[in-house]
This record gives sequence, structure tokens and C-alpha cells, in this order.
Amino acid sequence: MAKRTPRTLRWRIALVGILLVTPACLNMSASGGGGALASNLGGSLSGEPVHLTIGYQPYYTQAWSGVAMRGKEFWKKYLPAGSTVNFQVGLQGAVIVSQLVAGKQQIGYMGDMPSLVSTSKRPTRDLRIVATLGIAQDQCNILLARNDAPDFASPKQAVQWMNGKTVATPQGSCTDRFTRSIFQKYGVKPSAYLNQSIEVISSNFQNRRIDGATVWEPVAARLVDQHIAKRVASGSNFNEDDAGFLVMAKDLMDKRPDVVEAYLKAELEAQEWVANPANALELAQMAVDQTQGYTLKDMWDAMFGVWAGGHANDLSNRMPFVVNRQAQDLIDHSWAFLYKAKVIPQPEPLAGIVQDTIAQNVLAKSGAKLPIEVRTLPASEFKAKG
Repeated sequence: MAKRTPRTLRWRIALVGILLVTPACLNMSASGGGGALASNLGGSLSGEPVHLTIGYQPYYTQAWSGVAMRGKEFWKKYLPAGSTVNFQVGLQGAVIVSQLVAGKQQIGYMGDMPSLVSTSKRPTRDLRIVATLGIAQDQCNILLARNDAPDFASPKQAVQWMNGKTVATPQGSCTDRFTRSIFQKYGVKPSAYLNQSIEVISSNFQNRRIDGATVWEPVAARLVDQHIAKRVASGSNFNEDDAGFLVMAKDLMDKRPDVVEAYLKAELEAQEWVANPANALELAQMAVDQTQGYTLKDMWDAMFGVWAGGHANDLSNRMPFVVNRQAQDLIDHSWAFLYKAKVIPQPEPLAGIVQDTIAQNVLAKSGAKLPIEVRTLPASEFKAKG
């Protein structure tokens, strides 16, 4: 029998699934947001200790440099002596957006869609994208079919099989963007296209109420490992990108550029650590320790596993650190999608939503070798060490 997620986690996931696709929920008042920063940040002068509150997503593999940052505490090497960092888990990006907009967090690790939503809230709080956590094609864009679906000859055939079927995904998310794109490409019209949270999707696969769904990692790995669903396609089959970004409050950037630079130095080190295959098992264990309902194998497979049709040393996540052309193109494309879906009110990105100048300077001075890439590993690596 498949291991069930704890009840408290189930209702929380359902709740954030609603938040993700209900922009009005994010339009909360942030009155006193500036005051919250002033009172919580600590010293206002360069070199004085700071006290940061950071939202991050251990439930999204592309944001796992945040998992490493919390677990390895790279920030202690760079932030002023006496500084503290409080990491707060966001089950989905919408939770982090809410906290950032309310002035309760200064930094957020998020997928591309919630990152963009956060920058659209400037009338309430000014938030900017300062670095890229990763850009790849199968961290968010993973199409699953029910476990008794046919063995498809190709990912294209799997997509076409969804015609006339019941398909679910958290709408307004990166999974929704991908699903709509490939369905439009192949003229697929499901009988029902449902807006469901990850937990509801998991339950409905078990009860055979849905035929397919698009989810992100590590959710996909867990459902496959538990034999609840099977993986039939991803963005890598259709050249569809996904990404994660690091978002910071503009008032932090303005008042403490030294802190921003210091934190980005730590973030670069975290990304290099994540990309080192020698750290794969430790990273997977950290992800287990910082989440609920996942096994070590789930987490290993999510980032390092080789799926059917893949090979060891395939790209899992590329971390350019700065917002390069590929990342910017995805931002532009995703903004148009979010506007069309009525998730954000502005037809064009607000001026300056990307401010990665400090990241560019940090990268130029670091001597880091690009690209920083996470690669898949043979199953024997997990069997030997796990």
C-alpha cells in the first residue's frame, strides 16, 4: 500500500494549491512592510549584523540550492558576523509570495511562475529577481499517466493519448503552462482539464479518477516510485524550459547592498556544491530532512535519477546564476501566459523586474567555471551509497 502523506500536510498542500491560482489571495495588505524590514533586518550600516527571513521550496528540486544553503550554512562565511538566517519552508511558491508581499520575508527561492507573480505586486511591495536558481526542461514539466495506461511508443503518442481523457494540474503554474503548450501543439482536447492540488492529484491517481497530470519534481518521482502513476513525457521531449529564481525585496537591496552581495556569494557556493556529484546523496538526505512524506530514493530520483529513455550524465539542472538570455526569454514567455490566464494584471513585465547586476559582479569575481550543471547518475550510485 502506498505510504500516505500526513493529514496536516494534505490540507496545507490543498490550501496552497488554491492560493497558487487565486491572485486575489496574494493581494493582501502589506501595510507596515517597510517597518517590518526595519525592525527585523537588524543593523542598517554596512558590515553590521543582519537578521534575514528566507522562504524556500524544498518541495521543488530546482530550488534545492536553498536546501543546501540551509543544511550547509554557507551564508555564515559571507554575511556580517553575528547575522542570523531563518529559513521558512513554502510548500508551493504562492506561500512564499504571500510572505514576501506582506513584508515577513526578505528573500525567496521560487519557481519561475511565483517569482513573476511576486514582481507584479510592486504597488504593495517591490520585489526583484536577482539570480537564477536553475533552468532546465524536466524539473517542472513532467507529464504522468495513470499506472495502467498503455506503454507508449513515444512521448508524442503519450500526449495524444490524453485526447478525450481527464487531465489535472495546478493551473496558473509552470505545469499548466507546459500542459497547455503541448496540448495545443498536438491538438489535444481532454474531456476535462481540472485545476487540482498536488495532493488531490495523488489521491485521484490512486482512485483512477484522472488519466493524466502534469507535476513537478520531486512530486513526480514520489508518485512513480510508489507505483501510483508512470512518467510518460517531460519538457525535454518538446524543448520546453522551466526555471527557478532568487527573489529579493528592493528595500533590502537599497539599504544593504553589502548583504545582498554577501548572500549571493553564498548562493553561488551553494549552487557549485549542489552540482558536485560527490554531494548527491547528502543533498537528497537534506531534502528528506527538510520535507515530509518523501523517501531518500524519491529525492535521489527527483534530481539524479535516470528515467526511461534517458542516460546517466544527462542534464538535470543548469545553473547560470545570472539571468541569461535563455532565462529572460522564459520570463517574457511566462509573463504573457500569466497575463492571459488573468493571474497578473499587467500586460508587460514591470520595468526592472530583473536586477542581477550584483550577481553578475559576484560571478565575474568568483572564478567559478560555467556552466554549473547537475547531471543524472547511474542507479548503481544510489545502490552503492543509499
